[in-house]
Amino acid sequence: MTLRDLLDPLLDGSQKGFPHQSPPLKRSQIGQQGWNVLRGDLPLPLAVIRATALTHNLQWMQDFARSQGVDMAPHGKTTMSPQLFKRQLDAGAWGMTLANVTQLQTAIASGAKNCLIANQVFAALDLAQIVALKRHHAGLRILFLVDSTAQLQLIEAWCLSHPGAPTFEVLLEIGVTGGRSGCRDHGQAMQLARKLHASTAVLLAGIECYEGLAATGQADADRAYAAELMGRVEAVALACDAHGLFETDEVLVTAGGSAIFDLVVSHLKPKLSKAVRGLLRSGCYLTHDQGNYKRMMGVMAMRLRCGDGLYAALEVWAAVQSLPEPGLAILTVGKRDISYDQEMPSVLRFCRRGTQDLQAAPASWRVTGLNDQHAYLRWPVPDGVQLQVGDLVCLGISHPCTTFDKWRWMPLVDESYTVVDAIVTCF
Repeated sequence: MTLRDLLDPLLDGSQKGFPHQSPPLKRSQIGQQGWNVLRGDLPLPLAVIRATALTHNLQWMQDFARSQGVDMAPHGKTTMSPQLFKRQLDAGAWGMTLANVTQLQTAIASGAKNCLIANQVFAALDLAQIVALKRHHAGLRILFLVDSTAQLQLIEAWCLSHPGAPTFEVLLEIGVTGGRSGCRDHGQAMQLARKLHASTAVLLAGIECYEGLAATGQADADRAYAAELMGRVEAVALACDAHGLFETDEVLVTAGGSAIFDLVVSHLKPKLSKAVRGLLRSGCYLTHDQGNYKRMMGVMAMRLRCGDGLYAALEVWAAVQSLPEPGLAILTVGKRDISYDQEMPSVLRFCRRGTQDLQAAPASWRVTGLNDQHAYLRWPVPDGVQLQVGDLVCLGISHPCTTFDKWRWMPLVDESYTVVDAIVTCF
């Protein structure tokens, strides 16, 4: 797979949202067609990315990381889009974070020279693929997480059966009680660190944690939680350094989801005897959202005194297909098209059939349910604004990851919803 194959594939009517009457087009040709969402040039439902907001978010986050003296290794699992990966790398990202070995190919073909798998790797197929990728791509660096002796033993067993295989660079993961993977206390972490250092199968390159799942949006609680977790990370890093357990010239210390990254970033550069590279792995910042991350950003913006911070760039458009009873509209969008894992979509705007006149949706409008292909939009009766069959409705999302994986391509639109470019996804 070449970079050209990924960046400029052929799109056609087999992909939802692609105009029915259009011939197949290269992705690079999409922005030349003059299509407009409000004019009805593309079939609905349709996920779109607002180009101006995307560009703002890309630069804002890179500037933030730079101002804090750390680097970005954005989590690619959010978008799995080679076009967006390349934009992140071109903006200055140190590398890309992935969820598993399968996702590596997209990041590498997009130009990533440093790849961090934010997960435990131990299966023979995955270890073999890492070795093969590194042999095929000169200068490629791949790191993954280790959190147990059992995992280390599986890696060592594979290496014994594959003499001559290079050692694997790993990060020791620190976890929280009741959370996902990761060492739960200092003693467990140090015991594993010593075993990693003694092993000929791996090189201990740094420390990792993930703080996002326990973020609440309550400033005091989040600050205390982040300080405790990152204090543990720093303590393990300092102890490993004092005992000479790190085996690379540069130590990596990494954290950072998309909810409270400002509270962990100051802990990513502990004072060690070796050079330290702090890495933020936030992924959802690129398109942000109108739900959970918008609320989190509101609290973060007050802490940072940075104005609005990030902007919501991802929207899903649908049409009113039925008005079966007072106060209910059925929309042409469902669980196969839009996020619903954290909360229902929000109603942002609507456009009357046959016009391009955008209007803000009343605050009382709510999406109360989703089927596979239908959404239930409800409002109080009586209500001053009445929808009609054929009207267009713009929905906001909460959690971009689970909208991206429902689309094979997405158009980028300007402020008038004219299509100016497109991205594809590789889920």
